Amino acid sequence: MRGLLRPPIADTVAALALAIALPALWVAPTLFFASWLAAWWFWLGAIMGGLAATWIHALTGGRWGEALRLATLPLARGLPWLLLLFLPLAAGMARVFPWAGRDVAWAHDLDAPAFQRAWFAPLAFWIRMAIYGAIWFATSRPATLARKGRVAIALMAHLVVGTLASVDLVMTLVPGWYSTGNGLVNLAGGASGGSALAIAIVARLAPDRFPTPPPRPARPRVPPVWRDLGNLLLMWTMLWAYVAFVEFLIIWAEDLPREIAWFVPRLDTGWAYVGIGLAALQFALPLVCLLMRAIKDDPRRLARLATWIAVGQVANCAWLVVPSIEAHGWLAWWLVPSLAVAMGLPIVARVLRTFEPAPLVVEEAAHA
Repeated sequence: MRGLLRPPIADTVAALALAIALPALWVAPTLFFASWLAAWWFWLGAIMGGLAATWIHALTGGRWGEALRLATLPLARGLPWLLLLFLPLAAGMARVFPWAGRDVAWAHDLDAPAFQRAWFAPLAFWIRMAIYGAIWFATSRPATLARKGRVAIALMAHLVVGTLASVDLVMTLVPGWYSTGNGLVNLAGGASGGSALAIAIVARLAPDRFPTPPPRPARPRVPPVWRDLGNLLLMWTMLWAYVAFVEFLIIWAEDLPREIAWFVPRLDTGWAYVGIGLAALQFALPLVCLLMRAIKDDPRRLARLATWIAVGQVANCAWLVVPSIEAHGWLAWWLVPSLAVAMGLPIVARVLRTFEPAPLVVEEAAHA
């Protein structure tokens, strides 16, 4: 399996995945661009979410961060490529975003339509995207970890920029809908998916780099680093589920037409089964598994569970994006995975290459 993920082969597989998805550009163009945005949102959240966990470690310490950064920092090198992949959405802006043409009456019922029209003017939107991209690129550099002050600034910038990007790219897909917790839902999901992806890579490819120290007399047994990483995944899973449920509970209790507009296409269509699946398989199942030391202490089992969580975040991003644009498009289950593979497989392949052992160099003795 690892041989299939070498860069030349992985690039070919990514190209084939893109070729599989491209016919939808003519068959269902709106759904194609919606799926493109969902796949792109997953990979952006995974890269920046993994970095957020690395920044937290830089401020707190611990062996778990040394293992995590083996994957999060190489993943961050793919961010420039990912930022370029946002540009094709320019061709489908009018199909995806209401303010760009999908809904001509998008500002009809807004409380401050003048501000909204100014904020979502095409020029203002692209200026903000350029600023977000510059901040994401600057904070993803290894130099950020050189000083704790830089790390703290990067974390604060991640919270602010991630929240604003959630407003511009996810919340605005439903005209007139807003939620003060939606940015945190997206950030928590990205941190969960990014940490899970990094843990899956490290636990699968470098389990021997972090052996459990043997017990010593008169000293407690040191827990394996994999347990710490499992607890990290448990924390992100619980945080994501908590903020998502609280957002749903508040909106359900208010039961206002403008508030429920986001959940109607998700609960009155086949997407309701996706929501049930996320609650059961992306929260309940990982929660039970991550409470077991037999799973957290074994890098192979932890790698399988982390892979499950990372893949589940692809479905979560599809749930966040696609129903707001096209709630009845079954082709999303073909498009989102295909586009996610096309965008991210080349990045992951180059991360895996950093785990390959260095070739042995034999120096010939100099002859007198």
